[in-house]
Order: sequence, then structure tokens, then C-alpha cells
Amino acid sequence: MADGFGVGTGRQFTSGRLRRRRRSWLGSRSLAPLLFGILVVVATVGVKETGLSTFLLDSPATVVSSVSPRNFDLCSGPVRHTCVVDGDTFWLDGAKIRVADINTPEVSQPQCSAEATLGRKASLRLAELLSGASLDLRAADRDEDQYGRKLRIVERDGRSVGQMLVSEGLAHEWRGRRESWC
Repeated sequence: MADGFGVGTGRQFTSGRLRRRRRSWLGSRSLAPLLFGILVVVATVGVKETGLSTFLLDSPATVVSSVSPRNFDLCSGPVRHTCVVDGDTFWLDGAKIRVADINTPEVSQPQCSAEATLGRKASLRLAELLSGASLDLRAADRDEDQYGRKLRIVERDGRSVGQMLVSEGLAHEWRGRRESWC
């Protein structure tokens, strides 16, 4: 301890008193691997694939596909090709799509009768909004959810269908988790 420092303690002895050295958060060894990992991911995968492009560059979501006008009914039976499952999920030409920017009440397992009623209204309204108009399906922060549904922001006449449902009280904005309707 001839150098005045306690070995491995981060403490300095001066004139008989013990004093802690301040460390900046940048000098912390615990952040170095995290920061290095983020840089490696961004460099390897690219800014766009990490979802950082929207955050950093505020770029509009890419149109994945444009859909010609169709008729959407509520899904029934085991074969589903082009129909509405509930207020935020539908089938289009055999592909299951989740409206990425909203969450709507459940219809298959509602937690209360109010949720069941609102879920049915949201489902019918989504079928109405999807039917008879050209639609743009835009990329979301990731391509698929944990259930294999394609995540898309759906636009009709340049407006988000999800935001239309939110403004009508039939959906919540998606905040990363389901919210209660009861």
C-alpha cells in the first residue's frame, strides 16, 4: 500500500483518512460489455433490422405490400383465407396478420361481459374498415410475433386503421403488453 491506494478497494488513504475515489459511469467496467454488444449488433444486423431506424432516423415504415379491395367477413370454421379473427387480427390470402399498433378486447376468452361486447364491436368494425378499400401493409418493429402472425401497420387511404379503432374507443394503442378492458 505504498502507493496510497487500498488494493482493489477503490479507496485512497490521505493524511490518515479514508476517501473513496469517484468513478464516472463511462469508466465502469460493467457497462463496457453492454455497449460493445450493442455496437456489434448494430454493425452486424444493421440499424434498420434492430428497429433503431425508426427511433434514430424517424423514417416512415416501409410498405410491405399493397392490397387491392377485398371483402372481409368474420372468420368461421377451420379454413381461413381472407377474414377477420378479432379486432386486431385477420387473415389475408392465407396469411395471418396482427395489426401491430393496437390491442383490442378479446373475443375468444374475454375476462368480462363488457370485454366480450366491445371485442365483437371491434371485430365487426375492423372487417368494415378492411373491406372495399385498397390497403397498405407497413413493416412494424419486427416481422412476426411469438405466434407466427405477421406484424403490420395497416393503412386505408393513408390513415392507420389501428388509430381509427383507437379514436372510436375500440382499441388501445399498443404499449408492449395487453391492457384490461374490464
